[in-house]
Amino acid sequence: MNRSDPAVLAEDLHKTYGDTAALAGFDLEVPAGTVHGLLGPNGAGKTTAVRVLATLTQPDSGTARVAGFDAVRDPIRVRRRIGLVGQQAAVDEILTGRQNLVLFGRLYHLGAAAAARRADELLERFGLTEAAGRAAGQYSGGMRRRLDLAASLILSPAVLFLDEPTTGLDPRARTEVWESVRQLAAAGTTILLTTQYLDEADQLAGRISVVDHGRVIAEGSPDELKRRIGTDRLDVVVRHAADLPAVARLVGGVASGAAESDRDRRRVSAPVRDGMAALTTLVRALDDEGIEAVDVGLRRPSLDEVFLRLTGENKDKEVAA
Repeated sequence: MNRSDPAVLAEDLHKTYGDTAALAGFDLEVPAGTVHGLLGPNGAGKTTAVRVLATLTQPDSGTARVAGFDAVRDPIRVRRRIGLVGQQAAVDEILTGRQNLVLFGRLYHLGAAAAARRADELLERFGLTEAAGRAAGQYSGGMRRRLDLAASLILSPAVLFLDEPTTGLDPRARTEVWESVRQLAAAGTTILLTTQYLDEADQLAGRISVVDHGRVIAEGSPDELKRRIGTDRLDVVVRHAADLPAVARLVGGVASGAAESDRDRRRVSAPVRDGMAALTTLVRALDDEGIEAVDVGLRRPSLDEVFLRLTGENKDKEVAA
């Protein structure tokens, strides 16, 4: 594979299970040495796409190339160049952390001494040396996922597939896994990350493909996707819920779209074009009317809002069709 070639390339992939189209013209291009996120709801086709690219499933049609090789015609060469971390940890909970990694090394046809050396290298790399002699079943959720990541790197793969790696983990464990992923990316590993967590994609991925109904419906950097829904948003949180109607009226006067009120959070939010001018005008208006605001601020759209807008547009198109 030339350095300029994409590490992952999918063109017009289709895969049907019975009456369900898991992939319906799926396209993807991931440059080498980058972290690319696949973002979408359950059933969007993310896992099926990864299974095709990782040679675990054959597509009905289309092209898939990974690390320079055809995933359908040359799966053995692809498998030698990839790592895969699925949604469920693949480690043996009875074996110790070190025994797990040595076992994976032997399964990859490393000699006993080489497997032991590689295990020790990876235990140190992922901060698991002190826990190396403990059974993996005694590890925390974050430690088990880090051990799973280590196992996927026995042969230093060019491309690593992470299929929802932090599902079910608590915030601390998710942070541990995120840091490990950042370290892998910094070392030059190409990473394709599927996730339902928008903050995870925002934190880790340089580019994101939004997947819905088996195809990519939008792609770009997190900032590019946020700009797709346009403007900043002006948020006002008031101390007294009774002030919400008046605040909504004032916000509406400076907004570029409809003001939305959330009584439970005592918040009014609306899109604005000239954020600083709108903020200045609103603060003066609140002061003039004696309304006590707990917080007033501008914020960029979140990936949550981008995702909901994009998938909502996709559903509208299907209905219209």
